[in-house]
Amino acid sequence: MEAYAPPPPVVLLAGPTAVGKTTVSLDLAVALGCEIVNADSMQVYRFMDIGTAKPGREERARVPHHLLDVADPDEPFDAARYLRMGQGILSELHGRGVLPLVVGGTGLYMKALTRGLCEGPPSDEGVRAILRREEKEKGLEFLFEELSRVDPAAARRLHPHDRQRILRALEVFRLTGQPLSARQSRHGFSQSPYRTVKVCLHRDRQELYERIDRRVERMMEAGFVEEVRRLLDMGYGPELKPMQSLGYRQIVSFLRGACSLDSAISRIQRDTRSYAKRQLTWFRGDPEFHWFHPRDRQVILEFVRAELRRVPDTAGQR
Repeated sequence: MEAYAPPPPVVLLAGPTAVGKTTVSLDLAVALGCEIVNADSMQVYRFMDIGTAKPGREERARVPHHLLDVADPDEPFDAARYLRMGQGILSELHGRGVLPLVVGGTGLYMKALTRGLCEGPPSDEGVRAILRREEKEKGLEFLFEELSRVDPAAARRLHPHDRQRILRALEVFRLTGQPLSARQSRHGFSQSPYRTVKVCLHRDRQELYERIDRRVERMMEAGFVEEVRRLLDMGYGPELKPMQSLGYRQIVSFLRGACSLDSAISRIQRDTRSYAKRQLTWFRGDPEFHWFHPRDRQVILEFVRAELRRVPDTAGQR
């Protein structure tokens, strides 16, 4: 009989935007000897630094980071690609005896990396062309309303402006006649190749909203408008998925004369607060997360160390 080898460990540090993940992640990584693996769906893109609150040079020099700046803004990048790249990085880190610390606010990426991904049918260009034509003629709101009728569970998880996922969910339904949410429910995300320790950061709502407002103001001071203008000058049009993301789409509207800068800033702050609420809803849906205030860094460190020392339950292992 072979000795049981427990799955390799992975620490996850999640939380809503502006909660303070970066500072806590650096302290944790230094104390535990970790390297950080990004789990933010926007920080994978090159040239998009200010609007994504990407870790800067000093932070990356302090602790090695992975899965930052791995795609151009016009390159397709989704949870499946993230999973493939992330698995390779975790394998490489474990091979070197390094504990991975996965940090971010994109719950889907974290779930895919640690629990697998429910693969739908391959994309069908014919169905996609029909959906794009319907979007052009009737608007994304019309398609979101259709999704709410045919797959309400999926619609509840999506923002009405999340064009890519709305189109994909409708594509799956039209191709298979089955809601994407039903396929995901059957999949169960049961793959678990790692022993995970999950930490989620939280703050009082008012405190978090004030931090969000201040972060947006600092982004503007750091040159966010110039960053978006440069991306447009480089040929990355507003129709691209990353350019339609939070912050970027509002600044594009300002640069095209559709709104004032003050209005764009207010919209970014408002929409970021809504996004933070959706992030918290996602993470609260995972009972494996343990919740801490960012100021309790020593408590978090002691908790993670204790969880890593625990001998996994080998019942049923052979």
